[in-house]
Amino acid sequence: MGFTDFMSDAGMTMLDKWLTTRSYIAGYGPSQADVASFKALKESPNPAKHPHVYRWQKHISSYQPEFSSLPGDPSKAYTTYGPEASELAVNPKDAPKAAAPDDEEDDDLFGSDEEEEDPEAVKQREANLAAYKKKKETKVKPAAKSIVTLDIKPWDDETDMKELETNVRSIEMDGLVWGASTLVPVGFGIKKLQCNLVVEDEKVSIDDLQAKIEEDEDHVQSTDVAAMQKL
Repeated sequence: MGFTDFMSDAGMTMLDKWLTTRSYIAGYGPSQADVASFKALKESPNPAKHPHVYRWQKHISSYQPEFSSLPGDPSKAYTTYGPEASELAVNPKDAPKAAAPDDEEDDDLFGSDEEEEDPEAVKQREANLAAYKKKKETKVKPAAKSIVTLDIKPWDDETDMKELETNVRSIEMDGLVWGASTLVPVGFGIKKLQCNLVVEDEKVSIDDLQAKIEEDEDHVQSTDVAAMQKL
C-alpha cells in the first residue's frame, strides 16, 4: 500500500508511526527513499503532534548536499514506500475469527480416548506426553538481539576520524557485532561517526558500550543512541 499523502493529518500520523522505531524510511542508512519522502513534506511537522517525523526531517536535512549521491532509485515516488496493507490496523469487526481450539489434536498424537484402552497403552502414552513436555521446556530459545545506531561525536573538526573509528571498532564484547558506518556532517566542518551494530540483549549493555567508547577522551566528546530496533 505505502504512504498516501503528507498533507492530511492521517497521512502524517501514518508517517510518524512508521518512524517510531526507524531512523530512515527504508533500511539502515539514508537513501533515495528518504529523499523522495523529505521532498514530499510541504511544511515542517509539528514536533508536539508528530515528534518522530520532526526528528527524522531534521536528521535527513543534514544530507541535503548529498541527496543526488544517496543510494536507491530517484525515480520512485514516496508513495512506493511505507507500510504494507498487512501492517495497517484492522477493524476488529472485520478481523478473521480465530479458529476454535482443536481439543482432539493432541489426543491424536497418542491415540483415541473413545474406547477403553489397555493399561500398558495408557502408561506408554503418558510417558510419551511427559517426554514431549520435558523436551519443549528444555528447548533453547534463540538469543534476543537488537540493531543499534550510535552517533559518536568528536571534539572538533581537527579530530582524526579514522583513528576515532579504529579505536571504536577495536572494542570487543561477547555478543557485539560491528556493522557499517558513515560520517555525517553536523556543522562548522565537524562530522560525527554514525555506526550500526548488532548486540545480544542479555550480553551487551549499551550504556557500558558507550562508556567504553567515551574512554577515548582524545577523540570522543560524547555518544548517543540514534536508533534501536529489536530483531
